Amino acid sequence: MNTQQLDQLKKMRNEITRFMLKYKFALEEMETKIEILKEEFQSLHDYCPIEHTNTRLKTPESIMKKLIRKGGTIAIDSIEEYVKDIAGLRITCSFISDIYRVSEILQKQSDLKILQVKDYIKNPKSNGYKSLHLLIEVPVFLSDRVENVCVEIQIRTIAMDFWASLEHKIFYKYNRSVPQHLLEEIKEAADTANALDQQMERLMQEVQSIKDLQHEDTERELRSITINNQKFNLPEALLEILGKE
Repeated sequence: MNTQQLDQLKKMRNEITRFMLKYKFALEEMETKIEILKEEFQSLHDYCPIEHTNTRLKTPESIMKKLIRKGGTIAIDSIEEYVKDIAGLRITCSFISDIYRVSEILQKQSDLKILQVKDYIKNPKSNGYKSLHLLIEVPVFLSDRVENVCVEIQIRTIAMDFWASLEHKIFYKYNRSVPQHLLEEIKEAADTANALDQQMERLMQEVQSIKDLQHEDTERELRSITINNQKFNLPEALLEILGKE
């Protein structure tokens, strides 16, 4: 290999490295955002909607396979046009309502640009798959420029994540040729997971209602005093003064 060929190889290597690094950095930016949210909820609120997170960066080989499958040309610009899920972040929540809460928080962050929202919870896939997908652009500040990098975020419950993980393993075990009777059982399992999510959501709402009633009882108790077995409500004027202090 002559000097010119070595220089071309080095240039190609640097371009691929820079390309992959920006997706890695975008994932790290998102991980930091999620960690900030988790710490805020854990420190200031009595409940954190985020259970855990996972990140995934496609390999160059996997990227090329998807690009060819989608009919793109072998070029960096073509990859960015056809392959939008090079960087992936999965957020697992306890309850369905948490999914939409986390999604709303992320969509309100001014430095993130929302490119696409796919709600597979309200509109599940035919096999039973459920999840909320956000395709976003994350600004990555490099030494010589700012790159806006696509990251796919999947937000799902623990039950949805469990089902999706096992469904994926079954498909690859059968090399995507799954017998019909297993497909039907996989769909039934998805319905079971959904029923569990719905039941847990109802239980959570019931517990929250009980907590709200207890809070109201405590507040009423604090607004009164008892002397000689007689209860007296504190004057509103006094409560207003105490509230200003």
